[in-house]
Amino acid sequence: MVQTSLRLKLCMLKRLLIVIPVVALVFSVVPILAHAQSASQIAEQEDRLKAEYAELEKEIAEWQKVLDDTRKKANTLDGDVKILTAKIKEAEAAIRAKNIAITNLSKEINKKNTRINELEGRISEGRASLAQLIRKTNELDSYSLPEVVFATADISEFFGDFDSFFAIKRSLKEHFAIIREAKANTEEEKQQLDVKKNQEADAKYAVEQKKKTIAQSEAEKKKLLAITKQEEKTYQTVLAERQARAAQIRAALFRLRDTEGIQFGQALEYANAAQAKTGVRAALILAILTQESDLGKNQGSCLLSSLDTGDGVGKNTGTIFEQVMKAPRDTAPFGDITNRLGRDWKLTPVSCPPGQKYVVGRGFGGGMGPSQFIPSTWELFKARIGQSVGVSANQSDPWNPAHAFIATAIYMSDLGASSGTYSAERNSACKYYSGANCQPGRKPANVFYGDQVMAKAEEIQANIDFLKGI
Repeated sequence: MVQTSLRLKLCMLKRLLIVIPVVALVFSVVPILAHAQSASQIAEQEDRLKAEYAELEKEIAEWQKVLDDTRKKANTLDGDVKILTAKIKEAEAAIRAKNIAITNLSKEINKKNTRINELEGRISEGRASLAQLIRKTNELDSYSLPEVVFATADISEFFGDFDSFFAIKRSLKEHFAIIREAKANTEEEKQQLDVKKNQEADAKYAVEQKKKTIAQSEAEKKKLLAITKQEEKTYQTVLAERQARAAQIRAALFRLRDTEGIQFGQALEYANAAQAKTGVRAALILAILTQESDLGKNQGSCLLSSLDTGDGVGKNTGTIFEQVMKAPRDTAPFGDITNRLGRDWKLTPVSCPPGQKYVVGRGFGGGMGPSQFIPSTWELFKARIGQSVGVSANQSDPWNPAHAFIATAIYMSDLGASSGTYSAERNSACKYYSGANCQPGRKPANVFYGDQVMAKAEEIQANIDFLKGI
């Protein structure tokens, strides 16, 4: 009985040794055959799209030159109409170019998804094959050497079975390596897929912005064309309305958290200076600080009552809060910062914690001024902040608007915002809030912050663009 059972298991293992490598080979060859069928068609289409994209880039450059030249004639009826026409044409060409890019990215995303599915299929098949090998190998391991010897009819057959057994052991090792490689390739493909999804989101966002530009420019152009040359007085009224609106935008109060608000015109100067230093878009800097001010309005502010414990009270309510600031990580540098700036730490506002007291997983408060840096983080950035605004590191002030603007810009630049793409700016906003990406295709808890910041940045950018045109 033992002899029959052992012979049967050895035969099954031999068959497994032949079949399993064939399965792996099939999974690696099928995608190649599938792609080869339409390779020439794909190459032809890609060449056509590349040529079309190159022509559109030339068209965009030509209209941009027209736009730059006609800006010199701004605030004349004819000049303004030409500017709007150039903006419309440039935007239309940009939309066509972006749509080509979106088409190509969609194809690449589909390829990545297909490749990931193929790799995951290989991993699944490999695991099933390994499970069979391991089960059969364990069964064979349970037999003693005498049992194996007596189960064979002759000595040559015994050594043949012995070789098969060790060949299967080698096959096990090889399959483990194949699965490890497939898993590594899968992770790499998933990372590349996230990059492509970000690029697609950037292109789609750019298209939507250009569509808005066209709609606004068309409306303005229609209004101007209704004014004839004989109605120059009417056009002067239009110019006066623009100047009045520009004055209102500049004079509007730009609220800042935990310090006095300033006029938007002053805030824009600080943001432009920070953009020049860091490459982070001025509208994004203003949007972050606006978002922080909104959160400050909704949550209120706290005062620290103990540097030893980090406990505090609500500035306006007197509500007791436990662990407003983490001690001593932040309370010690907070004492140092306020002391060297001549402030009383007991009367200097910081952000409150998210609840009535510290809750594990929800974090401390303790953010300072408009940029809401915690003290330990401010100390890490103080030298760069001071250098950017022309003061010593120890004189960098979290409650000084000019210092807060550059602090926000430096940090956002470190988080990747200076690349200027929609996904990079949105991700940097999410990181500014929580330290984590927005994550393409998923909805983590910090996404609301990134989305709200980008919406605010769009509104602020519209005002900035309007002021530039005056």
